[in-house]
Amino acid sequence: MITLKRPIKEYESKAIAFKQEFIDNGEKTINGSELFDQMDSYDEWLKSVTDNISHDTVNPSWVVTDTYFAFDENDNIVGIIDLRHELNDFLKDFGNSGYSVRPSERRKGYATEMLKLILERARQIGMNKIQLSVERSNEASVKTITKNGGKYERSFSFEGEEADVYMIYLA
Repeated sequence: MITLKRPIKEYESKAIAFKQEFIDNGEKTINGSELFDQMDSYDEWLKSVTDNISHDTVNPSWVVTDTYFAFDENDNIVGIIDLRHELNDFLKDFGNSGYSVRPSERRKGYATEMLKLILERARQIGMNKIQLSVERSNEASVKTITKNGGKYERSFSFEGEEADVYMIYLA
């Protein structure tokens, strides 16, 4: 059982350890982290994700986005997921949500549960569908999406990789 919680200052040390595990595993990208993987300052990142929650403060080049850490029953961060309320031109292929599970916690069903919880949040704010994209080679994420009702829509290429777009209808 996991719980989604918005990032706050008190989670800084756990968040830094979460990020470090990706780095130690040779992974440069943390999908769904709203650039946490690219920022050196937790405070700077926290301000960014907090600002992006509201239409009044969202970065003008971005969209309103909810970002959550996924905590396990022992209060450890096992993943991160975001929900983009709408798509801009940049996001039209990438979709409404991205997520990552820390390397040591993979293959335990966390991603499936995280996506299930974010779909509930999407319903709460009135969304009727969620678009997700995934590199074709990422079989674990394809399974996560299809387990949550994802239906293949189309394919595209990004930075030389084939990716597929799935839609999850929430009605």
